[in-house]
Amino acid sequence: MTEALHVKISGAVATVTLNRPDLHNAFDAQLAGNLTQAFQKLGVAEAVRAVVLEARGSSFCAGIDIGWLSRSASQDAAENQRDAMMLAMMLDAIDRCPKPVIAVVQGAALGGGAGLVAVADIAIAAEEASFALTEVRLGLAPSIVAPYLYLAIGARACRRYMVSGERFDAREALRTGLVHAVVASDKLAAARDHMVEACLKGGPKAQAATKEMIRVVDDSPMGPDLMRYTASHFSDLRASEEGREGLAAFFDKRRPKWGG
Repeated sequence: MTEALHVKISGAVATVTLNRPDLHNAFDAQLAGNLTQAFQKLGVAEAVRAVVLEARGSSFCAGIDIGWLSRSASQDAAENQRDAMMLAMMLDAIDRCPKPVIAVVQGAALGGGAGLVAVADIAIAAEEASFALTEVRLGLAPSIVAPYLYLAIGARACRRYMVSGERFDAREALRTGLVHAVVASDKLAAARDHMVEACLKGGPKAQAATKEMIRVVDDSPMGPDLMRYTASHFSDLRASEEGREGLAAFFDKRRPKWGG
């Protein structure tokens, strides 16, 4: 898409690569906008079944480009609000992508970079990866990433790491739930491919529906309304063309049509 963001589609898999290694893949207005557009387009691309989010260089993503951030001091309130909304829209586009999104974290993921990890459905980190929410050390708050980090690691861990700004390693990220697996750096590609292969075995419409269901369940109290929603959700999928194909493939001992 641009020099700062590479999008490659190979078969059913799209790979979105942050490509500002000299700036630790920090995002400015252009990169944030391009990430938003990339995930919006990939979300409606029928040929794409899974999206890998990765980065070049020693860092995964250092969050907001400090140069871009410092220029905001001379902007008016409306311009600052516009820039903040651009970042919020970027995370929302990734979070709402109906395809499985797999983040592959090879180095530091700081501030908004940790937010990118939190909005992925599956996150795999190298043993050398590190994480931090350092906004308070700049006199700021991790406001835009907070909803996603809260869902990923919970209020208690947010209190510690958002308030202290301290770095934590990949094992702590695994313990808190920010990442799902930690592997040696030379095993990272294999772990990525394993997760991609696992995701490609699921029905694409069922996966999109599942992601939306998780969002609804998270926002809904237990009770009759949620029971009716989940029952309807299941029955609709069971009666769908994809649901019928999945069951037929199981009984016929063959791969379903979406499984290649």
